[in-house]
Amino acid sequence: MAKSNHKLRVYESIIDLIANPENPTPMVMLNDRINKNTDFPIFLKLERYNPFGSVKDRIALSMLEEIEIKEGQSLVEPSSGNTGIALAALANARGIPIEIAVPERIPEEKKILLRLLGIKALWEADDKLCPLFPNEGARGLVAGMLKGKNGESYISPNQYENELNVKGHYRTTGPEILQQTKGKVDYFFAGFGTCGTITGVGKYLKEQKPTIKIIGVEPAKAEHNLPGMKRISDLSKEFVPGILDKSVIDDIVEVEDEDAYHTGIETARKTGIMVGPTTGAILHVALQYAENRKGIAVVISPDDAFKYVSFYGPYVKDDSKPKI
Repeated sequence: MAKSNHKLRVYESIIDLIANPENPTPMVMLNDRINKNTDFPIFLKLERYNPFGSVKDRIALSMLEEIEIKEGQSLVEPSSGNTGIALAALANARGIPIEIAVPERIPEEKKILLRLLGIKALWEADDKLCPLFPNEGARGLVAGMLKGKNGESYISPNQYENELNVKGHYRTTGPEILQQTKGKVDYFFAGFGTCGTITGVGKYLKEQKPTIKIIGVEPAKAEHNLPGMKRISDLSKEFVPGILDKSVIDDIVEVEDEDAYHTGIETARKTGIMVGPTTGAILHVALQYAENRKGIAVVISPDDAFKYVSFYGPYVKDDSKPKI
């Protein structure tokens, strides 16, 4: 069998499918049923096309490529789901044991996927979907494991503080966006989570095109229902992920849960693109910008709707029943 070949879509390993500038995730322009402003085309960069289903595949690979795992050690990482899934899949491909700590409130779909991957242990913490660092919930649980009597048997990539998180996006996502828009991108929209995406992409795009505007999106409340997102406004400095570089961000906009979910539903019903609620939040802000601006916009779509079916349920009105 030949070596991995992007043109033929033949690969030696599942790992080779993770996006990079030679094999970018696709971008799809929203139609005029959802975006009326033809002078502000919005492109969704669909990270669901990574092999493990999300933007976190990129950083999982970036972090694991440079981590040194000794014999007898297990990986351990706190996650709202997507990073855990990506790390578990990569660990399986390389024969590395792994344990994941998650907030109890993440979608059941993500927990099932982690169990399907056969991780060594799935720790559930009773906490917020994206807690303060470093003393709460899943993140605090992992911190305790690393400091405990068996701490030497664990190693954590620590996505919230690991510069390789940022570099993964600086080396791949940013160059892909510039390449796919032929350098014409004017606005980039991303959410705050670990803050690796907005920092890495923002830094790269600002270096290449200083006039670009980088827009950060956060939940309107600290207590929210948008897995993977973090409200950074009003946080004390010690609670903000260390990898965040606010100097690349031009605006921060907050979104209510209801607006995020309804935008996700509207996107599915008007474009056929099924996105997660985080994408709904980010896109909601991009559509607000489209009301009175010109330029080319790119919205990062971290994953798809399939991991959030149970979360979407309460927001979905059933219009499918035949009317007699």
